[in-house]
Amino acid sequence: MITVKDYAERIINNVNKVIVGKDEVIRQVIICFMAKGHVLLEDLPGTGKTMLLRAFAQTIGGQFKRIQFTPDLLPSDLTGINFYNQKEGEFTFRKGPVFSNVVLADEINRATPRTQSALLEAMEEKQVSVDGNTYKLEKPFFVMGTQNPIESYGTFPLPEAQLDRFFMKLSMGYMDRDQEMSVLGREDSKVIINDLKCVVSNEDLNEALREVEKVSVSDDILNYIMDIVEATRKNPSLAAGVSTRGSLALYKASQISAAMSGRNYVIPEDVKKEAVYVLPHRVLVTVGSHADADRIIERILNDVKVPLETL
Repeated sequence: MITVKDYAERIINNVNKVIVGKDEVIRQVIICFMAKGHVLLEDLPGTGKTMLLRAFAQTIGGQFKRIQFTPDLLPSDLTGINFYNQKEGEFTFRKGPVFSNVVLADEINRATPRTQSALLEAMEEKQVSVDGNTYKLEKPFFVMGTQNPIESYGTFPLPEAQLDRFFMKLSMGYMDRDQEMSVLGREDSKVIINDLKCVVSNEDLNEALREVEKVSVSDDILNYIMDIVEATRKNPSLAAGVSTRGSLALYKASQISAAMSGRNYVIPEDVKKEAVYVLPHRVLVTVGSHADADRIIERILNDVKVPLETL
């Protein structure tokens, strides 16, 4: 029987063959995947976003598709279309790239709101509707959307309500000097990815998820989560605080984080650690505020009283 800790370590060790020095980012991607959520990755070009997700897909044995978002991308380019099959004499549905286990929505903020909504609907409902027919998506289904921060958030910035549908927002950042030097002299990353083996199965995932369900969350921790959430709603630097969807995401992420650490109970450190990834993209900063969302959330975490428990 595999534990959540073993499950995560297998994935991290395998993906590390391609992505160097980003264990924490990989860990958070695993948490999103296990929570059946999706991740928004905002970073500079060339930092390894595509390689990370390709390596992750190979590691879990999932089908991978990359979709380059552009202003002329149509919703049907994602979901698929009905076309007339002359040989059969009837209309046939041709599935789009969203019918995969792991989908990279590259530069999602360059597509029109209509196309963005088509993907976000698929993310939320785990299904797509085409010409009145509903089609279930693959299981598991995991999306990573990327944004390029140096282009004023792209042509069509995601509205706050759509950002809230992403379980986490992450950033990879640059490798340090020694890590980058080790990458320069090694075999091409694409070759390494093609040689990656699948190290976990769907049965392993289901076993790990059953363990997560047994992770207990005390009343003190529940109150701590709500204290943080309510503090975002009362903060004068924020025009809108964390939604109920955000508090549920923080709860679930804390459970998985605890299980990854080999515990069957959540401690305040789990909540505090995951809050910096789960909450900042869910709040709306007041116009004229001198701090960004990340700094405001950090201040709230420092100000909210941490419960002291005897566990």
